[in-house]
Amino acid sequence: MNTTTKPNTAFWIIAVFALLWNLIGVYLWLYEYFLITDEVRATLPQEQVEIMASAPIWSMYVYGLAVITGLLASVFLLMRKKLAVAVFLLSLIAVLILQLYWIFAMGTIEKLGPQSLFMPLIVIALAIFEYFYSMGAARNGWLT
Repeated sequence: MNTTTKPNTAFWIIAVFALLWNLIGVYLWLYEYFLITDEVRATLPQEQVEIMASAPIWSMYVYGLAVITGLLASVFLLMRKKLAVAVFLLSLIAVLILQLYWIFAMGTIEKLGPQSLFMPLIVIALAIFEYFYSMGAARNGWLT
């Protein structure tokens, strides 16, 4: 028998934060690839502009996949659907592909310094957390 139990308050807080985090990710993806102006680009460090310009086209699609599936998974988590687990896994895979490519293949550490690792590692850590938290929520019977 498949029974569900009522999730605790922490579940709702984490689910809302996951939704907000992934909304920010979708916004940043849209901004970086579709909304950024030349005036704003001129204010960025030259090294960062060069890295953005040298990124392969597939990275735009993987970035979009990572943030859009993260957003969808967050919505599924708020709806208490088990589908959140699979969609968070898809998001995690896309995040790992993108961020590991960014760290190791694009030479960002050499161009921008070790502080350039900060955000990619946070993104990876949160994607891992979202996936394993959703698995735990499903295991606890909070998702149907």
